[in-house]
Amino acid sequence: MASIGAVGYLVRQTLVAALTANALRPSRSFRGGALSFLAGFLTVELAPQILAANSVDTAVHLLRRRRSWPGLALAAFSTAGLAREIALSRSSPQGLNTAVGTLGELEGLEPIAARDAERTLARRVNPLPRRDPRVRVVRDVRYSPAGRRGLLDLYLPTDPPASHAPVLLQVHGGGWTIGAKENQGVPLMQHMASLGWVCVAINYRLAPRAPFPAQIIDVKRAIAWIKEHVAEYGGDPDYVVVTGGSAGGHLASLAALTPNAPEFQPGFEDADTSVQAAAPIYGVYDFAGATGLRSAIAMRDRFLGPRVLLRSYDAEPELFEAGSPILRINDCAPDFFVVHGAADSLVDVGQARLFVEALKRRSRAHVVYAELPGAQHAFDLFNTTRTSHMVRALANYLTWHRRRHVAGPDSVPDEPLGTMAQ
Repeated sequence: MASIGAVGYLVRQTLVAALTANALRPSRSFRGGALSFLAGFLTVELAPQILAANSVDTAVHLLRRRRSWPGLALAAFSTAGLAREIALSRSSPQGLNTAVGTLGELEGLEPIAARDAERTLARRVNPLPRRDPRVRVVRDVRYSPAGRRGLLDLYLPTDPPASHAPVLLQVHGGGWTIGAKENQGVPLMQHMASLGWVCVAINYRLAPRAPFPAQIIDVKRAIAWIKEHVAEYGGDPDYVVVTGGSAGGHLASLAALTPNAPEFQPGFEDADTSVQAAAPIYGVYDFAGATGLRSAIAMRDRFLGPRVLLRSYDAEPELFEAGSPILRINDCAPDFFVVHGAADSLVDVGQARLFVEALKRRSRAHVVYAELPGAQHAFDLFNTTRTSHMVRALANYLTWHRRRHVAGPDSVPDEPLGTMAQ
């Protein structure tokens, strides 16, 4: 008769093996994709910690007389699968490798690769974002009258910039229905602030209490606030980059593609809401199902309509189309750095691929696309190796982009990062 310890070990290994299998092969269906994401992004990004704990569990089990051979077989499967996920996150991801490789060629940047190596062990033990002593945070500055949803935070260098520091606007995700300015994009903002940028993280009104387009109106209002007030904090109102993940990636892209659009600026139609570049991360680009992707149509009919817009596509297709970044691309689109995970089960990576193709086809924008193998949705909530790769690459690209903006496009090569994987 199997001992209680062997049964417990088998149960634990069955759970870990199920999580590993989900990480390796996430569901792509609408309902299953959400469940795959909830379990999968933790497994993928915390793979080193899970592998270490599972190895200890197996070592203790091997010291016992009664062993669960099925449990050991499952442990072997989990070890191989988790090792694969770790290898994918440690490798130079597609589209980011040359950005890291040319970092030293951009004058004025510290040796980030070396600094990152010093923090690798700390990230493995505790991957949660931590305070950076080179960065100070100014909390809860009001930019709109919408209560707590109308507040923003500023991430500033500890040594204040004299003036004209580039500005990064961070828009949080959360399916347009949850989320807060403190919970996303922190590794990127801390890093950019340490390089002398002024970073702004905003709250915005949430659906269904405030249905879309309230969210993009708030993002536009935040950009207008930046144009008017960021100089007080040393920022340059004439150079603003907008970024965000998931719903934040959608709002960042839509804001970038609709400068000064009166339908999204009620009461402040004359305000300048243009930005110089956008860096959406695992964003949503198709509200209307215009791509024909089954996943996009399911999201439109089963979530966006009933929960975010409180309208049906059949009744008001123009509202869904107006909110689709892929349908708002034009010749004057700003430059884009688009990042998406190849294993994203919540937002189909096909949306990102089609969005990038449309940007290249319909605009004159400089477009970089980085598709990260093995990455799930919301991977950057943790300060892991993969997040560090992305942060370094974005810092490299945005440093080049800022220099190009200041000096003029003819003074800087059009391909600053080498041949990027598109």
